[in-house]
Amino acid sequence: MQYELTEEFLEKVKDAIDAQNDAFLKSSFDEMYAEDILPILYELDSHRQKHILNLLDSETVGRIITNIDKDTRLQLFKEFEPKEIARFINEIYSDDAADILNTLPIKSREEIIAHMEDKEMAGHVSELLRYDDDCAGGLMAKELIIARVDWNVKQTIEEIRRQAENVEKLYTIYVVDQNDVLLGRLSLKKIILANDKTKISELYEDDIHSVETYMDSQEVGELMQKYDLESIPVVNVQGKLVGRITIDDAVDVLKESAAEDINAMTGISVAVEEDDTVWKLSRARLPWLIIGMFGGLLGATFMGLFEPQLILVPAMAFFIPLITATGGNVGVQSSSLIVQSLANNDGFEESNLKRLWRVSLVALLNGFVICSIVFVFVMVIGHPPKLGLVVASALFCVVLLASILGTITPLILDKIGINPALASGPFITTANDLLGLAVYFGVAHLLYLS
Repeated sequence: MQYELTEEFLEKVKDAIDAQNDAFLKSSFDEMYAEDILPILYELDSHRQKHILNLLDSETVGRIITNIDKDTRLQLFKEFEPKEIARFINEIYSDDAADILNTLPIKSREEIIAHMEDKEMAGHVSELLRYDDDCAGGLMAKELIIARVDWNVKQTIEEIRRQAENVEKLYTIYVVDQNDVLLGRLSLKKIILANDKTKISELYEDDIHSVETYMDSQEVGELMQKYDLESIPVVNVQGKLVGRITIDDAVDVLKESAAEDINAMTGISVAVEEDDTVWKLSRARLPWLIIGMFGGLLGATFMGLFEPQLILVPAMAFFIPLITATGGNVGVQSSSLIVQSLANNDGFEESNLKRLWRVSLVALLNGFVICSIVFVFVMVIGHPPKLGLVVASALFCVVLLASILGTITPLILDKIGINPALASGPFITTANDLLGLAVYFGVAHLLYLS
C-alpha cells in the first residue's frame, strides 16, 4: 500500500524523537519501505535524522543513504563516526558505495573503508574509486555471478549458491576462462535442464554484448537501451571481466543526459536543482538570457533601420510579433525533432539531403496553410490587400527558412562536438527573430514600398 506523509504524523514523529519514545518510532517505521521513510527525513534536521536511522536495520539504512540527495547525506554523515558509516556502506552495492564515498573528503573516505568489516567489499570499493564517474568503470558494480568454462553443472550450481549471497538480483551468469577473460553468458534454464556432469563449455553462448571500462557512460546507457539489456558486463583492455552494469544505473545515466538536454534547450548552462542557492541558479541562467538580450537589442536596432517605412505604413508594426513568434516556434519544433533523433540514434541511415528535402516539404505545406489564414485575417480586419500579401509572403518565407535553420543547426553543432540541444532553445529563437525581421522588412520593401 502506498504511504502518504501527513503533517499530523510528522509532528508525532518529531515529538516522539524529542521525548525519546523509541517504541512508537520503531512500530511506525518497521512496516515502511526505505523510499517511504525518505520524505520524513527530508523534513527533519540532521540530529533527528540520525535518531531515526539508529533505530532501523542496516539494510534499510543502506537503501536510504543510497537514495537520499547528496547535500542531505553530507549533512547527515557529519552526525556519524566513520565506523558507523562503514556499517551502512557494507549493506549496499559496491558501485553505490563508491558513488557515495566519492562525495566525501579523501580522509573521511579512507577512514570509512578502513572500518569496513567486509574486506572484499572494501577492496571492490577502493578499485571503483579509481574510475571517473562518467565512464563504464565508474558505473559498474563488482557483484556478479561467474562460472569458469571448465566447470561442470554441479560445480557451477554450488558456486552460484555461494556467490549469490552478495548479489541481490541475478540477471546473468558470465562465463570466463582461467584468466578471467569473458567468453560468454549462461542461462539458468540450461543449467537446470542439463546433466550434472555436463561441462559449461557445452552450454554457454558466446554471443554477448560487453563494454570496456573506459567507455562513456552515456554510450553504455544507449547501448543497453538499444538492445534491451537488463545488465551488461564490463571488461578491461585485456578482455578480463571486472564488473557489470545493471539497467537501473543505465536509466539514471539516461535521465541525467535528458535533464542536461532539457536545461540546454531552455538556456540553462549547467546542471542545477530547484533548491540550489540563488547565486548558482542565476549564474546558470544568465549566459543565455544575456545573449537573448543582445539579440533583442540587435533586433530593435535592425527595426530602427526601417523606421521611415514604419512611419509610412504604421500597420506593419502590428504584425512584427506574429512574424518573430512564428519563426521561433517553427525553428524550435524542427530543431527539437532533430535533437530527439540524435539522442535516440533514430533514423540516421538516410542522408542529410533527404532529411532537408522532407523538412522543406513539411515547411511548404505548413507555410501555405499559415499564410493563407493570415492573409484572410488581414483582409477581414480591414487592412489593404497589399499589406496582407506582404505579411503572408513574409510569413511563408520565415516558416521555410526557420524550418531549414532548425534542422541544420543541431546537425552542425553535433558534428563539431557541441550539445545539439543548444539549438532548441534561446539560440534558435534569437536567430529566427532576427531572420524573421530581415525577411519581413525585405519583403515589405520589395512588394509594398518599392
